Amino acid sequence: MKTKLCLSIALSALVFIGSKAQKSQSAKIVLINNSDLELPQKAISIKRNLLNAKGTEKSFPVLLQKSDTIPAQLNDLNGDGKWDELFFVADFSANEKKTVELKWSNVDPKFTVKTSVRFGKREAENLPVQPVTDEVLMANQVYKKLGFQKYQTDGPTWENDKAGFRHYLDGRNSKDVFGKKTPGITPEDVGINSKGAVEDNYHQMHDWGRDIFPVGTSAGLGGYGLLVGNEINRLGILINDTINNVEKTTFKIVSEGPVNSVLNYKYQNWQASGNKYQVQETASIWPGMYGYKNTVSLSGLKGNETLVIAFSNINNQNPLQVIDAGDYVCFILHDKLTYERQWILGTAIILPKDAYLGYTEAPKTGKLTNSYLIKMSTKNNQPISYYPIAGWELSADPNFRDPAYFTNYVTTLAKQLSAKIEVKISK
Repeated sequence: MKTKLCLSIALSALVFIGSKAQKSQSAKIVLINNSDLELPQKAISIKRNLLNAKGTEKSFPVLLQKSDTIPAQLNDLNGDGKWDELFFVADFSANEKKTVELKWSNVDPKFTVKTSVRFGKREAENLPVQPVTDEVLMANQVYKKLGFQKYQTDGPTWENDKAGFRHYLDGRNSKDVFGKKTPGITPEDVGINSKGAVEDNYHQMHDWGRDIFPVGTSAGLGGYGLLVGNEINRLGILINDTINNVEKTTFKIVSEGPVNSVLNYKYQNWQASGNKYQVQETASIWPGMYGYKNTVSLSGLKGNETLVIAFSNINNQNPLQVIDAGDYVCFILHDKLTYERQWILGTAIILPKDAYLGYTEAPKTGKLTNSYLIKMSTKNNQPISYYPIAGWELSADPNFRDPAYFTNYVTTLAKQLSAKIEVKISK
């Protein structure tokens, strides 16, 4: 009876949405997988200028494939108050051609939430944390100088139905991993206590999981720096430093929706090797993948710089794997990479092959340690996108405890990311 009731409610919702749809703005979208690969939960972005978007500012997209509804959302990526892309994920069999109909509804369909961002801050130690969507951090406002941690979980966390991640916005700019045992979104009070004060309560096991990844003086899984000549420069500082090497850090939650969440960071006047650089960074996460997409763009480059992406090797006792797959190079570690080597964790970074320049090991001391540093060619205002991946043995997929399984997952994902979906649109 419960199953039939749920089905009845779902069908009623579709009928209701359909009755409110604006038929004049509907469009047929043909999606073609030209590869021989199955592409589960493939991310699709269709730019606004490809669609008849007039009069849709207060509407919600409804994507229909036969009798099925594909969850979708609109993203305003440049903050001008108008949406820039239609975003959704879809499953494709090899060489599949899929036709969907885009309709517009005055009613929010309220799809199951499978991505989220959490960010909270306090302006004084005796004030409770409040949820916010943006932040500006000046060089003298770092943790050690303030004398207290102003951010919930040290900075923003983002997650999907598979894994969670966090960024140390307090000046360190490291990337950390939350291991998730369940697909649901983690509670909003992770990182604060009942009084709203910042509290490290996420290094203990909960029903949803916990923070599992030691970061130390590394930049974590996918943080980065700049190699200027032979000098390694970290973006940001360490926990005991009182002044940042970034003059102004601006953070914003760009989008938070059921199938995509997007975060943006701007680093103004990063001082490295006597130069000043400007950096833009965007993190984007969608369902189905044990990772997310990170995009970095720099300006102010003089020509002797190399971007280095950090791949923490704390607690690792196994060989590093570097494997070509599709358009990418995969860096893979698999060991008890968690705190006190308690659980098995596979970590990886999937990077574009056409920008890859080799790698080196970080020094034992200094501002950026305990990592492999992956060298990437970079030019002014040329974005580089890469994918940090984390597969925990206590996640929804217990097979991650097997090193061969994790390696196959990463390389298969890299090939799937290489596959392009052809999009054709007609009214």
